Amino acid sequence: MFRRRSLRRASIVALLAGGWSAALAFSVHTSAWQAAPAPPRATSAAPQAVFSQYCITCHNQRLRTAGLALDTLDATNPGANAGVWERVIEKLRAGAMPPPGRPRPDPATAHAVARWLETEIDRAWTANPKPGRINAVHRLNRTEYNNAIRDLLALDRRSVNVRSLLPGDDTADGSFDNLADVLTISTAHLERYLSVARQVTRLATGLPPTSPAVETFEVPLHVVQDDRQSEDLPFGSRGGIAVRHHFPVDGEYLIKVRLRRQYQDYLMGMGWPQQLDLRLDGRLLKRLTVGGGAKGRPAGASYAGDGEPGFAGDPEWETYMQVGGDAHLQIRVPIEAGPHTVGVSFVRELWEPEGLPQPLQRGRVLTNDELYMGYASVGSVQLAGPYQIAGSAKDSASRRAIFVCHPQSTSDERGCAARILARMSRRAYRRPITKADVDTLLDFFDNGRTEGGSFDAGIQFALERMLVDPDFLLRIHRDPPAASESAQGDTSPATAVYPLSDVELASRLSFFLWSSIPDERLLDLAERRQLSSPQILEHEVRRMLADSRAIDTLVDDFAAQWLNLRRVGEVVVHPDVYPAFDDNLLEAFTRETELFVGSTIREDRSVLDLLRANYTFVNERLARHYGIPGVYGSRFRRVLLADPDQRGGLLAHGSILATTSYPDRTSPVLRGKWLLNNIFGLPVPPPPPGVDTNLGEAKPGARPPSIRERLAQHRRDPGCASCHAVIDPLGFALENFDAIGGWRTVDESGKAVDANGATANGVTVAGLSGLRAVLLEEPDQFPRTVTQKLLAFALGRRLDYDDRPAVRTIVRGAAAHDYRWSSIILGVVESPTFLMRQRSEPR
Repeated sequence: MFRRRSLRRASIVALLAGGWSAALAFSVHTSAWQAAPAPPRATSAAPQAVFSQYCITCHNQRLRTAGLALDTLDATNPGANAGVWERVIEKLRAGAMPPPGRPRPDPATAHAVARWLETEIDRAWTANPKPGRINAVHRLNRTEYNNAIRDLLALDRRSVNVRSLLPGDDTADGSFDNLADVLTISTAHLERYLSVARQVTRLATGLPPTSPAVETFEVPLHVVQDDRQSEDLPFGSRGGIAVRHHFPVDGEYLIKVRLRRQYQDYLMGMGWPQQLDLRLDGRLLKRLTVGGGAKGRPAGASYAGDGEPGFAGDPEWETYMQVGGDAHLQIRVPIEAGPHTVGVSFVRELWEPEGLPQPLQRGRVLTNDELYMGYASVGSVQLAGPYQIAGSAKDSASRRAIFVCHPQSTSDERGCAARILARMSRRAYRRPITKADVDTLLDFFDNGRTEGGSFDAGIQFALERMLVDPDFLLRIHRDPPAASESAQGDTSPATAVYPLSDVELASRLSFFLWSSIPDERLLDLAERRQLSSPQILEHEVRRMLADSRAIDTLVDDFAAQWLNLRRVGEVVVHPDVYPAFDDNLLEAFTRETELFVGSTIREDRSVLDLLRANYTFVNERLARHYGIPGVYGSRFRRVLLADPDQRGGLLAHGSILATTSYPDRTSPVLRGKWLLNNIFGLPVPPPPPGVDTNLGEAKPGARPPSIRERLAQHRRDPGCASCHAVIDPLGFALENFDAIGGWRTVDESGKAVDANGATANGVTVAGLSGLRAVLLEEPDQFPRTVTQKLLAFALGRRLDYDDRPAVRTIVRGAAAHDYRWSSIILGVVESPTFLMRQRSEPR
């Protein structure tokens, strides 16, 4: 008899032994992209003379400073050596070259030369576009895998999340986690894929788990629970957590609550009785009482405060305070299959926060006399089950998506199974299905049917096999057959550039905008070879952008990585310097930026509004931190800013400012580097080897120097001066914001904040408003950065110098539409870099 263990072993062997290379070849569509008109030829501002006067003295064949020699290159034909001249453009735009102390052209001349080089390089690229080479095999990352099974199996998007069950994904240079060259695959991945496939297919088909499952949801340790915690919890509640969970079958489930404890493992807030509500989809299941029941003499080392030092409390007191106080906080209730929200919260009896403000307890032990009479807090909620399973598999969205037919007799089962599996595998593999594909899955259906004893069990087992197939787990890019090359007149197969097939285009488009597989409409258009039609392609892009999945992807996956929002949770703040800081504020920082970026995409605003908007999103905690009056409650809402020069735009968000600071002070260097990398689009090289990056500390008894004074000392090192001349002025512009994003006029050393700076090429940057003015003075500068980031995310690879002309072409096209999100996204999708690819490297 077939055993599941043999599936696991056989699947891993098959995957590692070459099953990953089996695939279909597709014919190649004729590219619908018509070459965009070349940019108008710019008037040369005597570029060769500029280079001879300011650059070639160092960058020549004899010295080759920084490995660069310009004296042998023809500056009148930069397209012939585009990679070299793109480096020159980068340095000219950053004002980094010539270095400080050397003669340099005025900013207008430097920008004119950069523009001239760009125009000539773009002209050459338009005539012969280079889409770049990508990896032939591209593994789905955790987010893509999660979204793919969600869409394929019609699972509830808020209650089913398998990302935590899979190994983490690497990122390239702190960039995106969907870049093909860092998405390796290991036996650990394969083992997890098998495990997850079993769980999700049983959930989708309605088969009960093989044993009761237990899942625990933790409340972050430093979240203050003195207010309503979630929109899914009722008004008049305090603290707790709302958990969106998918219950696989009708049955009894256990809901168990564990309260928060302090460092001696005593329950907090046990000095007085408080009421705790357990709810299901807002309906009250039970109201329980916690606290006020400790009897006997307390321990001397406890925070009760009246015991004898050095002695333990009475046994009944110790038992209550360590285990008994929350042992009764559990109920076992019948719950119907499907997604539900389990809510656990306290009844709010006091409408003020706790009487004594509690400083952030991070990196220190709690004092012994606090929190006994304070609020009790939820530490975790555990959901376990099912127990006492009731009835058979229930109708659900997943079952309706899978079981498109129901056999009336045993003789009908295989035909119905073939129909179900052909339909499901077509979407899973993202291509037309062959008879061999279906036959393989039918073999697994037969084994599952025999072992499981039902038609549904056979389908579940076949779907489990489908989800570990390489055609599901990998995005495989196949070179066209030789006949297709000849038809296009290609004479150099090793470097051939060719358009994607419609089916490949559908996959690339869906993973770009949805981080998921194509839907039925995209696949239908692709199989009819209509998707590559420019009019249809634009229509599909706009349709996909109107779907909430596009907002989720562009905010949670693209913007969160571009802006480093995923690092907000790593922020550590010194409690002595910022005693009012807590994790509620940290969560609010992230949520503000997510809502703000999402609003610009949803409303199809200009990407420049990310810099110049006069509104943001806050709840009461964040509004209090920012000094915005009239905002109450935990719900985030859109507010107009009274003074946009102080708080307007992305650069004033706490998420950005906190992640670019140290625990006890701001860092103009970190902020300046972040601005160059993520806003100006100019990557900052690492410090030269052997350079001391320590800014030094004040001597004992001496007045501590300001950060500006310490950086001035640091710039005296010639190895540091060239980079810091560019980095520091940008970082100084944000010095009115402290390390957690609060507005200030006095810095850590007690001096008045000086937020002014001047770059090496003479540009003055005065505070946030001055920085914004510098960015908006050349309106294509920031959109160019957004486009660079978006194109890398869309392609799943790092960009190189050959991609710069594509970026500039997209930005020029978006300029006519005020750089709206849709114009940039459409420009990316319609670019040859997106629609075409270069032949894979020979192996």
